[in-house]
Amino acid sequence: METKKTLILGASPQPDRYAHRAAERLTAAGHPIVNVGRHPGTAGGESIHTDQPVVLDLHTVTLYVAPAHQPALYDYILGLHPQRLIFNPGTENPELAQLAQQAGIDTWEACTLVLLATGQY
Repeated sequence: METKKTLILGASPQPDRYAHRAAERLTAAGHPIVNVGRHPGTAGGESIHTDQPVVLDLHTVTLYVAPAHQPALYDYILGLHPQRLIFNPGTENPELAQLAQQAGIDTWEACTLVLLATGQY
């Protein structure tokens, strides 16, 4: 299995949040994760960064941030140069998708949890 380093943007220390569940399931599936969120804590056994860390060799950014809050993150996301950007349900944003595609980033409107559960991640 190919491991895919994944940045979880909108990571949460709250176990009932989908971003937290994604962190746990990505880690369990062997994918290294980097958590970035508004609140410190841990998810999937990794600390949550409240800044915008530089991440090298990143495969995927999976979004758990509402579209209204995404414009402030455009430069950060695009500057990471991921291979793939996943818009989880409720995060769909045609403007960001177009910018990502123009930068050569593959965009998916999908649920990370479903992709993992069905072997499509």
